[in-house]
Amino acid sequence: MKQLILFLLMSFPLFAEMNVLVFAGSTRSESFNKKLAKQAADTATKLGAKTTLIDLKNFPIPLYDGDLEKQGMPKHAKKLRDLMIQSDAIIIASPEYNGSVSAVLKNALDWASRSEKGSYSNDAFSNKQFVLLSTSPGNGGGVRGLAHLRSIIETLGGKVLDEGLCIPRAFEAFNETEISSLNEQLSQELKVLF
Repeated sequence: MKQLILFLLMSFPLFAEMNVLVFAGSTRSESFNKKLAKQAADTATKLGAKTTLIDLKNFPIPLYDGDLEKQGMPKHAKKLRDLMIQSDAIIIASPEYNGSVSAVLKNALDWASRSEKGSYSNDAFSNKQFVLLSTSPGNGGGVRGLAHLRSIIETLGGKVLDEGLCIPRAFEAFNETEISSLNEQLSQELKVLF
């Protein structure tokens, strides 16, 4: 987990003064990627960023549909899009589902790429820095899903920093012992920095 600290330090050299939005591409309550998003948000906050951690479960967005869009942007889609627009940087912890991103994440990004007038808008992505993270129980750590996510973000005008961080064997990485160890490592790292 020390990799996460170093990865975030290298990704955002000007962390202070930044508004950072953090979320996972999963709505499952015990999602490893939600845990990873929380650790990333905690690290960003300790580095001086103004951090907003959200749970997509609290943003129930209908599947994107052009006919539905004609009735207006759903309120939770608008709320997510507004949070993205207000952010300088966005950290996404994405699970890998069948070698790609989750449906809930793809749908959220699809709605965020629309304007309230019902047309394409990359305001939620353009001039934003994105850090992509993933963890999974397997040995790949979600690397295939991150490749797809990177392509989506870059297509929409976002700037993806570095290659992304994939943490394999999530059952080991997020057990109670490792989380305690991670928090201790975070404290030690931050004492050296400041």
